[in-house]
Amino acid sequence: MILVVFLVAYFVRRRLDNLNAVSADALWRRWFHSGSKVEAGKESGILSGLFLVGVPALLAALCVYISSLYGWRIAAYPLEIFILVLMMGMPGWRQSIESYSEAWQKGDMQAAWHHIQERLPAAERGAAASPEVMHLSLSRALMMAAFQRFFLVAFWYVVGGIGLAIFVRGLVALAEQWPQAAARPRYIEICEWFNWIPARLLSITFGIAGDLSGWLIEARQAIGGITKSTSEVLMISANGSLTGYALDPARFSQVHADEWATFGGRSLNAVRDLLNRSMLVWICALALLVIAGVV
Repeated sequence: MILVVFLVAYFVRRRLDNLNAVSADALWRRWFHSGSKVEAGKESGILSGLFLVGVPALLAALCVYISSLYGWRIAAYPLEIFILVLMMGMPGWRQSIESYSEAWQKGDMQAAWHHIQERLPAAERGAAASPEVMHLSLSRALMMAAFQRFFLVAFWYVVGGIGLAIFVRGLVALAEQWPQAAARPRYIEICEWFNWIPARLLSITFGIAGDLSGWLIEARQAIGGITKSTSEVLMISANGSLTGYALDPARFSQVHADEWATFGGRSLNAVRDLLNRSMLVWICALALLVIAGVV
């Protein structure tokens, strides 16, 4: 049943994303509002944030446990679907990417930057000194958003149930939206621990869903780097798995200078297709695990 629950939630979420509807980020921001005031000198504390994500995670896990205890496990499945739909999703990304690609094709890099700057981490919004740097920043942000809002949630849902999926997604929200900016780096460090296995699993999936020979060249650097961040692992792996210099704008401009105007849209489409194929691989792998009775 876990496969059916995830599939229903995934397809509903994709439909909502296409409609640019129901953003979980807004819910997290309102939930974290109580953390907007802290005592002086304690801005870097993380316990209150962990408590705020731990409570809904524990309540959801408790509901599932009680329903299973009394033989009503099936009654908890609609709740899990509803929660997964909220936890996953990238509303607004499609529209931003389409506007960015159109501006890139027209050669209006300033307009392209305007369309996607809010999608980038705060530290990178002023870093686009060139179209190449801007595009790589966007590609990295796109992969991280897809990883954190789909693959990470899916992995921990299968491994630990809906409670753990809420907790891990809550950590991502804390790292991005906790009112006290001084605490966010500490939340990011915690996220990296939970990202480590699923990020490297997704790296392997990139090789399966993309150019395996190219991925093998980069695989040792991506997977073997124990201290590499999630974004580094994903970028290195995706770069090896994609053909046509999709994540190498400098090289593309040298080899295909006459097609530079189409690079932005083609590159992002390639990244999105790779992510979609990778999710299909994960769904097939989950189906096999269900058939084998592992989950």
